[in-house]
Amino acid sequence: MKKTFREKIIFKFTYIAKRNKILRYPCLAMISVILGGYHFGRHFVLNTKRYASVVFVIIFFMSSCSFSFAVFAERTGFIKAQETYSAVVEDSDIMLAVEMEMDPETQAFMDDGEYYGEEHIDGFDSYTLDDILESQGGYQAESGETGELEEDYEFDPSDWRLVLINKQHPIPEGYEFKLGTIKDSMQCDERIIDDLLLMMHGAKKDGVNLVIKSPYRTLDRQEFLFNKKIKHYMGQGLSYMDAYKIASQAVTVPGSSEHQVGLSLDITSDTYTLLDQGFGETEAGLWLAEHSCEYGFTLRYPLGKEYITSIEYEPWHFRYVGREAATIMKEEDICLEEFWDKYL
Repeated sequence: MKKTFREKIIFKFTYIAKRNKILRYPCLAMISVILGGYHFGRHFVLNTKRYASVVFVIIFFMSSCSFSFAVFAERTGFIKAQETYSAVVEDSDIMLAVEMEMDPETQAFMDDGEYYGEEHIDGFDSYTLDDILESQGGYQAESGETGELEEDYEFDPSDWRLVLINKQHPIPEGYEFKLGTIKDSMQCDERIIDDLLLMMHGAKKDGVNLVIKSPYRTLDRQEFLFNKKIKHYMGQGLSYMDAYKIASQAVTVPGSSEHQVGLSLDITSDTYTLLDQGFGETEAGLWLAEHSCEYGFTLRYPLGKEYITSIEYEPWHFRYVGREAATIMKEEDICLEEFWDKYL
């Protein structure tokens, strides 16, 4: 009968030990090491598929999950994580596979028959200041002037104006707010409406007619928009996970959108209605970038901060944070995540 590997090893070193008693203990040790390694290796060979599956899941999660950045943010803070996350974004070539068809007549990108940047892409109407003031019983602001900023202002992390909402920080459980009506079905947190109208007054005095669109969104609406983006990218040939990853850079993951708490809104003008990066170069886009802080609003996803916000540059997307915080963010060229790292 053929001897097993174990029997061969035992026989060989036992034979050596019998012929030379001095080598008895070294031979015993060698038997233990060799057989231990043999059984250890045999265990992995017999369970190769199981361990390969575990490794694959870990690698897939780290490379594909849009929430993987939370590890860096939690342990090091947003600022210290910038360099690491920036490398991940810059090395990715997924966007090369995403091509959108442009309509030659409207010069707008098409998505399943609809246009990105059109006034009704989000299912909401668009209103100018005159439209809003025409509504009966609506909010009205008498002028575009604002008061003086408080000196030595102390920021409170529990301040509703500064609540941090992003992929790593979903809407806090139990967060409460009251919606106010801007016009018709258009709503937002009622506490920001006065400053919003003041900003629109201020812009109009400077010859800029702002247009408000897509303020408060329900969870269902956010889920619809997010799933629509995923469907579009999958139609371009991407896998679900790649489509999810790219979609999350353009539409905030449901449950972590500031639109859902009525603090963010999209703003364009009566001369440029598209929600695209070209808006940042328009008169309205430049005015907002310079003056929105005077009314408590900040450009939420600025250019060059994508590796922190994990959202692409959106010159039309503004968030209310209060005038003190917005002024600091403008003067120091920082986003809300950086503001939290430094002041809260």
